[in-house]
This record gives sequence, C-alpha cells and structure tokens, in this order.
Amino acid sequence: MIGAIIGDIVGSRFEFNEDDNRGKDFQLFIGTCCATDDTFMTVAVAWALLLCKGDYSTLADKTINCMRNVAKAHPNTGWGEKFYHWLFDSETSSPINSFGNGAAMRISPVGWVANSEDELKELSATVTGVTHNHPEGIKGAEAVALAIYLARTGADKGTIRERTAQYYPILKDKNFTVKNLQASYGYDELGYWVTCQGSVPHAILSFLESTDFEDAVRNAVSIGGDSDTIGAIAGSIAEAFYGVPSHLEEQALSYLSDDLKGIYYAFELIRKPRIENPNR
Repeated sequence: MIGAIIGDIVGSRFEFNEDDNRGKDFQLFIGTCCATDDTFMTVAVAWALLLCKGDYSTLADKTINCMRNVAKAHPNTGWGEKFYHWLFDSETSSPINSFGNGAAMRISPVGWVANSEDELKELSATVTGVTHNHPEGIKGAEAVALAIYLARTGADKGTIRERTAQYYPILKDKNFTVKNLQASYGYDELGYWVTCQGSVPHAILSFLESTDFEDAVRNAVSIGGDSDTIGAIAGSIAEAFYGVPSHLEEQALSYLSDDLKGIYYAFELIRKPRIENPNR
C-alpha cells in the first residue's frame, strides 16, 4: 500500500490548487505535502485485514472500527461532510450510498491479501460497502483492486487494460490519453471529478501510460483534478506492477505518525509477494 501513500502525499499539495501548467516536472516531496484521508483510510483497511488474521467473517465490523479509530486519532484531515458524520457519529453505522472516489483510494490492501479473484471481489465489496454501497462505488473499488491483483500476480499492461476496460470502456478509447487529459481534465462544478466514474479510469490510465513507478505518480498529478486521490490510486497499481524504490518509501513514511507506521510495517509482514514477470 506504500504506492497509495506516496501518490497521496505527492498529490496533496495540488489538491484545490488547479494549475493547467503543472506538467510532470515537479519536486515530489516538499514541506507542504502531507498525508490526507486517502492515506489514513488505506491504513485503516490494512489494519482491519490484519486483525482478521485470515478469517474475514467479521471484516465489515473491523473495517468500521478501524476507520473510526484512525479518524479519531487524526480528526483534522479535511474529511468530506457526509463521511465525517459517518466517522464521528458513533450511533450511525449505516452506509451512505456514496460513489465518491474514496471507495477506490483506500482499497489497495485488498489487492495484496486476496488469494483469488473471487476472494478479491468479496473482500473489496465488504470493505467498500460499509460506506460506499452505491453500485458505482462498489465498481470503482473492485476495478482498482483487480488491477492491483493482476499487476501483483504478473499480468502485463495489455491484460490489465482489457480487464479494467470491462468496468470502464473509455480505457479503450484511443483519444483517452494522459496528454489529452492534461489539456482538458480537472475540477467541474457538478463534482464529477471526485466520483469513481470521474476519476478511477483516469488514475488507471495514468498507470497504463507510465514507464516506471515514479512516472505513474507524475502522470496522475499532471492531469489535474483530485490529485491526491488520483495519485493514490495510480500509485497503488504502479506499486504492484513495478515495485517502489526504497528512497521513495522512506520519504513517504517520514510524513506518517508512529501509529500509522506501526500498522504499515505489520501489514507488510502478511501481504502476498509480487510475482516478477520479465516478459511484461
């Protein structure tokens, strides 16, 4: 999940700072970068999976508890209004029927523990459905989790594109490119840019057109929009495909508090290994 954390932190300073000329040549980590709700909820999902110890019958309850415990430890994080009430109102545990891109930015740990595609889909639906139970929310999370699973298990980019295009056909559109998005994508008054359907395929594309892990994150930030979340999603897939340079991991972890780092290191002990594929 370090890929999601890196993408979130790198993209954090660009959120709500729309700049059509940001390009790809920017410093990854600076003083104004920070971990956002994307990182906190990713770590919460990892914690819930960790506590299950392979028995996922109570995963939904553990996910709710872990999300709330992490949020209470980090309350001043710019949570969305509906999600904030869900997190901090202990009397409310019903899902909020959201299809926001928060469903997809936190899903990466699932891609690292699933033993099969069937289990992946079940785990993804469980951790997503506690809040984002709208069909588009479930779909967005599953598409990202599947991309991570495929990348981790040695699939090439052609296969990943083909499989994720079953969720988002626009990924087969020859005009849907990072270059074109850099000139046209970004914030919109209707809020499409923070939905799963309005950002997940864009993040997947940022990975598909990348040359290495860092390039995937730069692609994601360069297109504009919800940069920390798109960075987190693209980074999570890129990690599974390329791996992450150790110096970027160290830099990102320096932004995390000790409680989050503790969960991160514990999860690293249970996650499945990447399968190297020299032919991809």
